[in-house]
Amino acid sequence: MGRGGIGGAVAMETADSTRAFVKDVKRIIIKVGTAVVTGQNGRLAMGRLGSLCEQVKQLNFQGYEVILVTSGAVGVGRQRLQYRKLIHSSFADLQNPQMDFDGKACAAVGQSGLMAIYDMLFSQLDVTSSQLLVTDRDFKDPSFGDQLRETVFALLDLKVIPLFNENDAISTRRQPYEDPSGIFWDNDSLAALLAAELNADLLIMLSDVEGLYSGPPSDPQSKIIHTYVNEKHGKLISFGEKSRVGRGGMQAKVVAAANAASKGVPVVIASGFATDSIIKILKGEKLGTLFHNEANSWECSKGATAREMAVAARDCSRCLQKLSSEERKKILLDIADALEANEDAIRSENDADVEAAQDAGYEKSLVARMTLKPGKITNLARSIRAIADMEDPISHTLKRTEVAKDLVFEKAYCPLGVLLIIFESRPDALVQIASLAIRSGNGLLLKGGKEAMRSNAILHKVITGAIPDSVGKKLIGLVTTKDEIADLLALDDVIDLVIPRGSKNLVSQIKATTKIPVLGHADGICHVYIDKSADMDMAKRIVLDAKVDYPAACNAMETLLVHKDLNKSEGLDDLLVELEKEGVVIYGGPVAHDKLKVPKVDSFRHEYSSMACTLEFVDNVHSAIDHINRYGSAHTDCIITTDEKAAEAFLQQVESAAVFHNASTRFCDGTRFGLGAEVGISTGRIHARGPVGVDGLLTTRCILRGSGQVVNGDKGVVYTHRDLPLP
Repeated sequence: MGRGGIGGAVAMETADSTRAFVKDVKRIIIKVGTAVVTGQNGRLAMGRLGSLCEQVKQLNFQGYEVILVTSGAVGVGRQRLQYRKLIHSSFADLQNPQMDFDGKACAAVGQSGLMAIYDMLFSQLDVTSSQLLVTDRDFKDPSFGDQLRETVFALLDLKVIPLFNENDAISTRRQPYEDPSGIFWDNDSLAALLAAELNADLLIMLSDVEGLYSGPPSDPQSKIIHTYVNEKHGKLISFGEKSRVGRGGMQAKVVAAANAASKGVPVVIASGFATDSIIKILKGEKLGTLFHNEANSWECSKGATAREMAVAARDCSRCLQKLSSEERKKILLDIADALEANEDAIRSENDADVEAAQDAGYEKSLVARMTLKPGKITNLARSIRAIADMEDPISHTLKRTEVAKDLVFEKAYCPLGVLLIIFESRPDALVQIASLAIRSGNGLLLKGGKEAMRSNAILHKVITGAIPDSVGKKLIGLVTTKDEIADLLALDDVIDLVIPRGSKNLVSQIKATTKIPVLGHADGICHVYIDKSADMDMAKRIVLDAKVDYPAACNAMETLLVHKDLNKSEGLDDLLVELEKEGVVIYGGPVAHDKLKVPKVDSFRHEYSSMACTLEFVDNVHSAIDHINRYGSAHTDCIITTDEKAAEAFLQQVESAAVFHNASTRFCDGTRFGLGAEVGISTGRIHARGPVGVDGLLTTRCILRGSGQVVNGDKGVVYTHRDLPLP
């Protein structure tokens, strides 16, 4: 029986597919390592313990059955004994301190203190806890298991948290901290044993690292293993030093986790230092390392890993770059023909996506963006043919310079390499991006929104079907699950550019979670400013088009700025009436709210629904420029005026990627600009800005053609640095 409060439907939408089982988890064992319980100085880490107890309280309140296995008694006892010996030492003793203590004595001293802290913390949270000390000798008694279960289940029924610890003080093993013999030999193996004995649904082992790595976590080459498969990882992992304070370290945890998983209890090894890690695990998030008895079958059944997809796209792109311009052009023409030939199948899959989105209650603006309207496939095919007819961008020489006699420097375009495009709801974006990637010689990985899954799949199949085997179908990879995104964003050694196309949250999240350069825009707050000299008939046409031609587009107008002298003018009144007739809801800035009595806007940076518009009056063109530079998103902004001086000031001083005079913001589009198509619109200041076409997917390389020249301290080189004509 799952607990809806944490692992319910909303949370599970974002869950990793391998963690879907957590929705059915009820009984959890949480093992807390010594490094989590104590700080570097050996004292109790009260902040981490407090966070742990708060998470346990939340789980307990929501109906989970929680059992704790806690280490730390020996460490706490050692710290207390060291302090006691220190304050009773003579000056001579301090010159040669002896701080080695018997482990059993440390355990006996520390146990009461550790439990007292837990009791105090849980009492503050109105939770009752209980202490159960066990040794491996206890489990040798055949009746002990039944007695243990009876006691623990009674405590759980009473909402009491059982706290287990190995009773090191009376352990019968000769070397309890080194001897891995017996039924269990540390708290890691105790937790695994209890997980099986108490029929737990999940064991969470909290450590001082994020999970199991392929090597020592301090090694930059080590990678975290999100799902452990013994056949794959067992012989590849190298362990570093064990825990600074605990007994077994990561190797002991892996052995214990594998043992529990083999008995049917899934295990997650995760960081006890991270905030709310237990809660996030139970939401199905991809934290730590999962051990599961079905993991091997997952590994066998799943497709290529993120790295394999990226490497394959890179290898195929190198084959693509070897083709002639005419051969690459033919691929695009074949894709255009294939789209038209498969239009009925594409439309059928898109209709299914649209119907499902409507049934699911998605916003109308999202449904509009994902719909392939009649004629859309024809338009897409036409744009692909336009891209095919463009001048070949690869190896296009930008500059030639004679450095010295018979030594020529050239700067030429070349592909970036592998692109990762993440887009939310527009399947037509897949076609545009794929065609631009092929023309520019790049490999491509695509992740579309789940709402357009069928449309994306059929489009990808049609497009890759037209790519010849000499290049490889894996030139364009389609990522189908959300949990693969995190893996892809970590591949800064293979993927060269990420372009997110979607909401502000999507773009911001991607920028915050990858080292790969990101090209895109987070907001689409576009302005139209009507100057006092504007032709109001022209202004009406432009504003209506900018707002209602396609309200859901990122280049649609969000804010209308109006010169203060036009307040109450007939032309402005007519314009506002026409906007309202089109269903546009008008909000006002402070001045417009006061003068026109329209609802007041909360923030000029806030994007309302696609059919909302913010209106504000400004003193002059310079006030409009200041407003746009302060509140805009550097996307697209327009001035409507007959005053050339005002227009020029606007065009030169507004700091946006696209700035227009007497033209609708809706023109900010790669196809309309003659770029053939676009992969997105960039509002950044590095690399590409505005609608990004083929040239935005290219970088440059420096080529030097010589005839045996050497530098040799520049003694024998006569530099000419003369510009040469382009070929």
